[in-house]
Amino acid sequence: MKISEQWLREWVNPELSTDELAHQITMAGLEVDAVEPVAGDFSGVVVAEILSAEQHPDADKLRLCQVSAGDETVQIVCGAPNARAGLKAPLARVGAVLPGDFKIKKAKLRGVESFGMLCAEQELGLSDASDGLMELPADAPVGADIRCFLGLDDRLIEIGLTPNRADCLGIAGIAREVGLLNRLPVSEPVIDTVAESHGDTLDVELKAPVHCPRYLGRVIRNVDLSRPSPLWLQEKLRRCGVRSIDAAVDVTNYVMLELGQPMHAFDLDKLSGGIVVRTAQPGESLELLDGQTVELNTDTLVIADHSGPLAMAGIMGGQPSAVGEGTRHLFLEAAFFAPDPLAGRARGYGLHTDSSHRFERGVDFELQHRAMERATQLLLEIVGGEAGPVTEAVSADDLPARPDVTLRAARIKKLLGIELAAEDVERILSGLGLGVSATAEGWTCTVPSWRFDIAIEADLLEELARVYGYNNLPVTRIRADLAMPARKEAEVSPRTLRRHLSARGYREAITYSFVEPKLQQVFDPGLEPVHLANPISADMAVMRTSLLPGLVSAVLRNTHRQQPRVRLFETGLRFIKGEERSSDEPGLPGLRQEPTLAMVATGQRFAESWAAAGEAADFFDLKGDLESLLSLGRAAQEFEFVAGTHPALHPGQTARIRRQGVDVGYIGVIHPTVQAQLDLNAPLYVCEIDLKAVVDARQPAFSELSKFPEVRRDLAVLVDKAVPAAELMANVRAAAGAYLTDLRLFDVYAGKGIDPERKSLALGLTFRDQSRTLSDEDVNLAVNQVVDSLEKNYNAELRN
Repeated sequence: MKISEQWLREWVNPELSTDELAHQITMAGLEVDAVEPVAGDFSGVVVAEILSAEQHPDADKLRLCQVSAGDETVQIVCGAPNARAGLKAPLARVGAVLPGDFKIKKAKLRGVESFGMLCAEQELGLSDASDGLMELPADAPVGADIRCFLGLDDRLIEIGLTPNRADCLGIAGIAREVGLLNRLPVSEPVIDTVAESHGDTLDVELKAPVHCPRYLGRVIRNVDLSRPSPLWLQEKLRRCGVRSIDAAVDVTNYVMLELGQPMHAFDLDKLSGGIVVRTAQPGESLELLDGQTVELNTDTLVIADHSGPLAMAGIMGGQPSAVGEGTRHLFLEAAFFAPDPLAGRARGYGLHTDSSHRFERGVDFELQHRAMERATQLLLEIVGGEAGPVTEAVSADDLPARPDVTLRAARIKKLLGIELAAEDVERILSGLGLGVSATAEGWTCTVPSWRFDIAIEADLLEELARVYGYNNLPVTRIRADLAMPARKEAEVSPRTLRRHLSARGYREAITYSFVEPKLQQVFDPGLEPVHLANPISADMAVMRTSLLPGLVSAVLRNTHRQQPRVRLFETGLRFIKGEERSSDEPGLPGLRQEPTLAMVATGQRFAESWAAAGEAADFFDLKGDLESLLSLGRAAQEFEFVAGTHPALHPGQTARIRRQGVDVGYIGVIHPTVQAQLDLNAPLYVCEIDLKAVVDARQPAFSELSKFPEVRRDLAVLVDKAVPAAELMANVRAAAGAYLTDLRLFDVYAGKGIDPERKSLALGLTFRDQSRTLSDEDVNLAVNQVVDSLEKNYNAELRN
């Protein structure tokens, strides 16, 4: 928000320089982003009047003007289209210096001498307007220095307000803060009730009181909009970044900048019947003031008459009821629109207006009467007219509730580390507009209608710290009695998982929970995602049902930036629509949030090195990394990998991950078609698994180390190629007996020397007993049991 320093000092004028004032405002939590002059650095420019303007004899687009500068009349050659006799405009005399160190000298244009230059706003650094001369009021004193006449020795203070400080979106709110910080009274403008000149009213009906609990309207007749807004009003608007249009619009904008209340003026003659505040009906549309026509959503609040919508409430007015040159009668509006229902509505139409910016954050819901009287007062002064009575429609039950907030004196010392006298506490809180009543333990505070951000005790403590000065708070060490939390041994901590994957060369990624709908469809075509009502952008429009779209996008960004080897993992929530959830689970009804772990890998198996062979990673690299992770919970044997399918993965290199017979995830390589669609240069291996299945571990149990030797026997068996090695190994474990302590698959071979339909699997079996040394007979018996079981169940035969 931009404010004029001069305007602010009309309300409260501390004995501070501009820089000191800006620093003070910043330290109070209202960060000043910039301080800049309202006009360029120039001198020698005066108010002048064009006495005559004739066509240049040798140029169609130039005029030969006789200009009075007060003490002399000079000849000026000017090309501005609005140069005309009787116009008052800025004149840069010979010797003047304009912004950019541009010096004015006597010149000759097409053979005619020119003694100075008539100026546009852009040439004085006032604005970007350059389509004609800057037109000054008819009563501007000829010969007066333009800087003094316009009060251009002023500064613009740009404040970056946080969304919670909507009360400072007006000069009144900033002045309240500055007055409190400097212990000065605030000189507010006198706003008297305007006397009624007629009894004409317009009926107002609230059909959506939750969206609009209060609506005020007033009929003002016989205005003369041919009268321009006074220069002081135009200048204040310009310095706050608002363009002057006509008196009716300028006054409503002025009240918005002054008090923080957006207003709107309708052409009364263009209204049909009374005003109805309602939500839009299906199929309704509205041509807005900016010229575009929008199809109204049924959840959009509109101001309508009996013929249809007139304006998008709290956002922008409509062209059909707009005030124009021929307007004679006005209907003036001042309303309170609830912040929550209005939030995001403007952005949904691709709009952002000064009104929506304020209403979305919260406008004082008791300000409307004061704003109405202020606007009426200004309009009658500028364009004349007669004001009627104020019509109010209000739903008291739907206005925001302002419960009292209790502040305990002991909490000030405990949380802020300072001791404030009771009178200082009351002075600060009262200066902020709160009603303060002392109690035995502290104070009970009534929150003013303009502070939507004060609801609990901590908010009051923050206000005390802010006004006292964050930089004045003492630096103290935090002291607390901290209990050592118990660590669950039957659970692997997320930190352990992250450190383990980092040690294996993976980098943790944190991606958005919002993803592109098309990419989401690639990985989960069978699930309908939750669509966002107000997405940040089109490629972040739905909630993710899988972590892979975000990770794949991260891989693409890395590979497109010459990173050929990428290893990423992420732990986060995926959002499943329409599934039941238990009462202790977080989230909304009908929306299940599942903690999930996802991993992706592409490129070479090892980082580039003289010791590495440069082999490409494959399915088993990612599977091995996942199995090492599962082993942290001492329950790796409960997991199995079963051949499966997935819409985005290669059908021959995809496996479902199961734990004790329940599917908990999948692993595989991106399908070649999807790989080409995503513009991936190399195969991408992906895995997604339920995080709860990974962190659930077996309770550690002590097992005494055996002092007896172990015996290893190796078996190479021929089986059909379709037999999964994991299934075969499970059979070996079941048949080998209690002495088997380790089983490893150390070779797989298919090719020359064996049946083309078969493969050779080499297994290493390790046997040991805790109480004695095993004999050959014990081991042979176990091995024979294994061989018999394999022959019976898989038609296996020992390989010679």
